[in-house]
Amino acid sequence: MADGTGHDHAHAHEAAPAEAPLEAEPVLRADEPAPIIAAAPAPFIAAAPAPLPLVRFAPAPFVAAAPIVRVAPAPYRPAPLAYAPAPVPSYGPAPVPAYGPAPVYQDTPPVYDFAYGVQGDAYTGSAQYAHNENRNGYTTNGEYRVALPDGRTQVVTYNVLDANSGYVADVKYEGQPIAYAPPPRPAYGPVN
Repeated sequence: MADGTGHDHAHAHEAAPAEAPLEAEPVLRADEPAPIIAAAPAPFIAAAPAPLPLVRFAPAPFVAAAPIVRVAPAPYRPAPLAYAPAPVPSYGPAPVPAYGPAPVYQDTPPVYDFAYGVQGDAYTGSAQYAHNENRNGYTTNGEYRVALPDGRTQVVTYNVLDANSGYVADVKYEGQPIAYAPPPRPAYGPVN
C-alpha cells in the first residue's frame, strides 16, 4: 500500500519480524474512549533544611523617662472660728405655777325612769318581755318579765337602796306550766 510519499508500507511491516520484536503502540480510534494510563508517583525526596542565619540584636540604648512632677495641693487651713464662751447659767428659784382653785365637780345623782315591753306572737310562740326601772340617786327600783317556753312568766323584782346596800333581787313565777301527757310506755311481751 502506498501513501503520498511513494513508500510502500507493506514491505516495512514484513521486515519488522526479522528484527527484534517491538511492542506495538496502541492505536487510538476516534469512536473509542481513550484508555486510562496510571502513572507512578514521583518518589518523595526530602530536602535538608537550610541552616538558619545567626542574627544578633544590639540592645536598645537606655533613655531615661522624664520625671513625673506632681503638684501638691495647698494644705487645708480652715478659717479661724470666733470663740465665745457659753454664758454662765444663772440659777434662781423655780417659778411657782399659778394654780387656780381646784375644780368643783358637782355630783348630781342620776334621775330617770323608763319602761318598755315586747309583745310576743301567739302564733309563732315567741317569748314576751317587759322591763321598767326608776332611779333617783342611788335608790333604784325595777322589774322585768320574761315569758318562758313552758307557759309560765318569770318576774324579777330588784332594788338598790343606797351606795352600800348592793343589788337585791326577788324572783317569782306566774302561771302554771303546761302539762304534757307522759310518753307511752313500751309494752314488753314474749317474742314469737
